[in-house]
Amino acid sequence: MSLVDRIRICNRRDMTHFRPFLIDDARVGWVKHAFAERLADFPAVFTVGGDSVRLAANLDSFEIRSRAVQDVLDRLRSEGMFDGWRGEEYPISTAFPEKPLMTMERAAVAAFGVRTYGIHVNGYVETEEGLRLWVARRAKDKATAPGKLDHLVAGGQPFGISLRDNLVKEGAEEASLPEPVMRTAQSVGVFAYRMETEEGLRDDLIFNYDLRLPADFTPRNTDGEIDEFFLWPIEQVRRVMAETEDFKFNVAPVNIDFLVRHGILAPEDPDYLEILAALHASGV
Repeated sequence: MSLVDRIRICNRRDMTHFRPFLIDDARVGWVKHAFAERLADFPAVFTVGGDSVRLAANLDSFEIRSRAVQDVLDRLRSEGMFDGWRGEEYPISTAFPEKPLMTMERAAVAAFGVRTYGIHVNGYVETEEGLRLWVARRAKDKATAPGKLDHLVAGGQPFGISLRDNLVKEGAEEASLPEPVMRTAQSVGVFAYRMETEEGLRDDLIFNYDLRLPADFTPRNTDGEIDEFFLWPIEQVRRVMAETEDFKFNVAPVNIDFLVRHGILAPEDPDYLEILAALHASGV
């Protein structure tokens, strides 16, 4: 695969496999047809038609919707669905700034194809030899992408916490980064993608941050999600992404964006324009 392919893989999908998931008249997700038929077994919560799945109209408040859907998810989980159950609630809304319509267990969001949000932090060090990027190896028991390479800090955006406070929390848990350091992270853009998976559709928007770190900083994981860290020359990061599948699928595009913004990938690169087009293909 090329660097362009690393980006495009995140947008591989066939939307004919899905029907929209609606709350009132607002589309908030996409449901695979087979899963839609399973949801038809819960008519008090879901109204399933040939062209859509709707939350029952009488579920008309944040609390009522969240509780009703959670009851269904608990039932399906007891039947063996939803690997990697986390007990972590994600907000479900029509757009990031909008008030959530309900919450949903993180492990179920792909099955409903609802948009979720996350934070990815490129922790880098400037040296006389050039840029170096901190790379983490995910724990082998992670539910998603076990053993794959990751950012220094990354995580989903749960309900009830701001982006900045989530940065602080994840920085402390994943790399023992002090709060004053994490609050210096610079927002540098987003990467959005829709990717079909066995579970459903990952409709994710990642908020990207750059964090410049001192040369004497050494990360230390505290939550058991990271096995080890490496401080790699930026060209090594580029080479590993281009030649292997070692990086987690949605980490590579954020790293590639870092390469573009820091001039490591320049207009002289034969794939430069394709890379830029792929990074912005899905929009936000």
